[in-house]
Amino acid sequence: MPYTDQTEQPPRVLTADPDWWRGAVIYQIYPRSFQDSNSDGIGDLSGIIHRLPYVAQLGVDAIWISPFYRSPMLDFGYDVSDYRDVDPIFGSIGDFDALIARAHDLGLRVLIDLVLSHTAAQHPWFTESRASRTNSRADWYVWADPRPDGTPPNNWLSFFGGSAWQWDGERMQYYLHNFLPEQPDLNLHNPDVQEELLDVVRFWLERGVDGFRLDTVNYFFHDEKLRDNPALQRSERTETHAPAVNPYNFQDHVHDKNQSANLVFLQRIRALMEEFEDRTTLGEVGDGLHGAALQAEYTQGDDKLHMCYDFEFLSGHTPTGDYLADILQRTNQMMADGWACWAFSNHDVERHVTRWGLYDPSARIYAALLLSLRGSVCLYQGEELGLGEAYVAFEDLQDPYGKQFWPKYRGRDGARTPIPWVQDHQYGGFTDVKPWLPVAMEHLESAVSVQSDREDSMLAFYRHMIAFRRAHPCLVKGRLEIVSATPGAISFLRTHGDERLFCSFNLSPEPTDLILPPGDWQRDLGSPFILAPGEDETVLGPWQAAFALERV
Repeated sequence: MPYTDQTEQPPRVLTADPDWWRGAVIYQIYPRSFQDSNSDGIGDLSGIIHRLPYVAQLGVDAIWISPFYRSPMLDFGYDVSDYRDVDPIFGSIGDFDALIARAHDLGLRVLIDLVLSHTAAQHPWFTESRASRTNSRADWYVWADPRPDGTPPNNWLSFFGGSAWQWDGERMQYYLHNFLPEQPDLNLHNPDVQEELLDVVRFWLERGVDGFRLDTVNYFFHDEKLRDNPALQRSERTETHAPAVNPYNFQDHVHDKNQSANLVFLQRIRALMEEFEDRTTLGEVGDGLHGAALQAEYTQGDDKLHMCYDFEFLSGHTPTGDYLADILQRTNQMMADGWACWAFSNHDVERHVTRWGLYDPSARIYAALLLSLRGSVCLYQGEELGLGEAYVAFEDLQDPYGKQFWPKYRGRDGARTPIPWVQDHQYGGFTDVKPWLPVAMEHLESAVSVQSDREDSMLAFYRHMIAFRRAHPCLVKGRLEIVSATPGAISFLRTHGDERLFCSFNLSPEPTDLILPPGDWQRDLGSPFILAPGEDETVLGPWQAAFALERV
């Protein structure tokens, strides 16, 4: 690891705050691609520990670590074979404990990914369940007899393509898998399964984690009657959650997920979380049709999830000003006392710089917008470097989803390639050997070593913008009110206590009018966007933002 960004920063001290998650900036780490510490080409927990000072220097509040549990790695950790241990490729449970301690020393809280809807087929629970119809775990998974003609029990589809049912010759039944056939779905209608999963949650809470990102949180329960899903008309199909090439989009998934029983189990998780201080839950709502409504439903009150995100801004639809305004107003109306979390990129989608066709000025304006929204924010590793999607040749592809739908959909590997730490190293300082996915050569030009000491870099911009957000409580926890919106621009007010902040964003390459609401506005706030003296203060330049503060 030839480059280390260990710039000393005043240590942030974690203090008791049950509300710390509200408005927090959370940095997602995909461990396989963050830092390899033992020269096997795969990132690990020790590598994360080594790079934590860099993350702390960004100014974020917490990290979210994608799965590191024991796993056959067919879906790279989202197929869990042991919930209570670290896979040896990532290190040991001792490494995890050390990571928690180091993160807390640096003022960072730690969320871990928890996959409760399904396990790996190699999990001992499934091995026992498939052995017979009468054993103690026989109904820990979703089993069903075939139709009289031998076909699956209903029309449910797998998110990864094809039927959601896999025939098993041991039990002479089908089992449900919403994702890979090697990822059988747990039967959470069984109280024993719920108790076991709650015990998993307790295990990690007792190890000191500050919360969980709950994978596919709306997939926990299925319709016990196994009724067919209705079809969607072509005009109703959306690419918000799955690419157009996937027939999963052809159904309204009202029976294989989004069940009301979810709410009761989420209340049980929340009750357990309340036994520990300052812990939080972040749910992933995977649904392109009902995502916003579920996001609201799952976070209302103080007895379910703390916050949720859906795929509104993780889709291919570039957020124009009017589109943004519609989503934000709808969220305001639906969420009430619930809480949203926003993300533009993560490990499951094409990086947004590529997805939306952004370049340096436009990428900065969208970053500033994201960090000005009401709600918490997730940043995906490399986003702060301005990384675009990497091209991964088919022969290098690892993602089963990409292999299934190649070449019209290339899968998720382009967003999962290793982080470039240094420019003058063939593997970007990520490892000393051939990495599990190739390092994108074009990413080396944006390496941390190139950007770290440049005040005009994308990395510096993210650091400044995160600090700006932290400096203004109204950006962290305040209300949001739309002032104006056109396809090319959006303005809104953020208000909290005696602070009112006007935020205006030009999302186009053409100048636009800048009209502040009536008030006594302070313009020079030390934000990354400051209009130079002499500029026309009634005009907002291309890909520019303006912030103005009023004390009320």
